[in-house]
Amino acid sequence: MRNFRMFAIGVFGALLLLALPASAGASSNTTTCTGELAAGTYGRVVVPEGAVCLSEGPVTIRGGLYIGAGATFVLGGEESTAKSGSITGGVHATNPASVQIHFAAIDGGVDIHGGSGPFGGPFELTFNAIEDNQINGSVTVERYDGFWFGFIRNHVNGTVRMNNNVLTDEDANEYVTNTIHGSLQCAGNSPKPQTGDSEGSPNKVTGAETGQCEGL
Repeated sequence: MRNFRMFAIGVFGALLLLALPASAGASSNTTTCTGELAAGTYGRVVVPEGAVCLSEGPVTIRGGLYIGAGATFVLGGEESTAKSGSITGGVHATNPASVQIHFAAIDGGVDIHGGSGPFGGPFELTFNAIEDNQINGSVTVERYDGFWFGFIRNHVNGTVRMNNNVLTDEDANEYVTNTIHGSLQCAGNSPKPQTGDSEGSPNKVTGAETGQCEGL
């Protein structure tokens, strides 16, 4: 997976050079992102069906982030430790292609339901990467069916639920090195949640670890 992600980083840089700026919606408090989300402050940000929204940050989103079916959203990257920004109002996605958020502060939790299959989008393969974030609120990722999913090095104040995520890559479903002030619940994931090649450490969970994530 590492080689693929390095390839994706290169594609991300090239796409940023080609991306058009995001545009304001009918309401001045809503921004529809179909290209680059430039550094700045926004109300609600909406990534419409099938669109690609990319940002190196820093951005401040005050009205929540909403990602449509088949859409891709990328904020920050694992190659940089700079803070990518903050999202108030939570992250909400329904059948997305890819949701990638790095080094952000998220207030209102993360709620991702469904996916758009393992192939397609700007990176040719789809994947979720929720990494190195401070998350206040519960996290739910259910029925994602992309190529790979990593939930790594996050600090969460709330319950984390990872259920029925069926991925293509045998190294997928890496849930590791998280600090969770709440419970960690996992069921029906394939492959079974694992460390993979992340070389990470066990999660620190103050509440109960249940199902497939027991002892992870």
